[in-house]
Amino acid sequence: MAQGLSIFFPAYNDSGTIASLVITARASAQKLTDDFEILIINDGSADHTAEIADELAHTYPEVRVIHHPVNRGYGGALRSGFSGARKDVVFYTDGDAQYDPAELELLWPKMVDGVDVVNGYKISRSDPMHRIIIGRVYHHTVKILFGLRVRDVDCDFRLIRRSVFERLTLEHNSGVICLELMKKLTDAGCTIAEVPVHHYHRAFGKSQFFNFPRLWHTLQDVLTLWVKLVILGAHRKRTPA
Repeated sequence: MAQGLSIFFPAYNDSGTIASLVITARASAQKLTDDFEILIINDGSADHTAEIADELAHTYPEVRVIHHPVNRGYGGALRSGFSGARKDVVFYTDGDAQYDPAELELLWPKMVDGVDVVNGYKISRSDPMHRIIIGRVYHHTVKILFGLRVRDVDCDFRLIRRSVFERLTLEHNSGVICLELMKKLTDAGCTIAEVPVHHYHRAFGKSQFFNFPRLWHTLQDVLTLWVKLVILGAHRKRTPA
C-alpha cells in the first residue's frame, strides 16, 4: 500500500483535547510509516485552540496548522483538511476526542490494493439517549434516501486515498458533508472496507450539532442534497475540478 499518510483534525473550541489527540496520532503514525504529517484545522475557534495548535506545530515538525479566521462549519473544516493534505492516504477524525486516533492502526492494514476507503463504524455510541435516538433515525433515513450500504454513515473516523478526490468534489460547509462524501464515494465506484471502532463520551466542550435550530437546518440540507445528488445526479454530469 501507499506509505505516505496525512492525518488531520477539524477543531472548533477543542483546546481541552487537541494536544492529546495530536500526540496520540503522532505516536501511532510513527508505527505505520516514516512519511506522515498531521494537520490541525482550527475552524475559527474562540478559545485557546489556535495557540495550542501553533505550539504543537512549533514542537513537532510533522505538525501543520490551517487557521480559519472565522468559523466555516464542519464541512468547511473537512474541505480544508482534504485540500491541504499532501500524502497518499488521508485519515481524519474529530478534535473532540470521542474517537481514539490510536485506532487508526486498525484501519491501516485494511487499506490494501483495490480499496479506496476504510470507514470506521461505532461499536456502541457513547452519547445521551436523545442523541442516540436522533442518530439512529438519521442514519437509517439517509441510508434509504441515498441508497447507501455502509454500516455507519456519520462515523467521522475514515482513511481515504487522496487520489479519489480526482473523481469527486465536495461542496458543503455544514455537517451534511459526511453524507455528501459517502454518496459521492459510492457513486464514483470506490471500494469501501469497514472496521469497528470505539466511541467515547465527550469529556470536554459541547456538541455543535444537537440543538433544534441546527437540526432543522440539517433537515433542509439533507433534502437539498437528496434532490441534487439522487434526483438530479448533478455530480455525475460533470468532471471534478
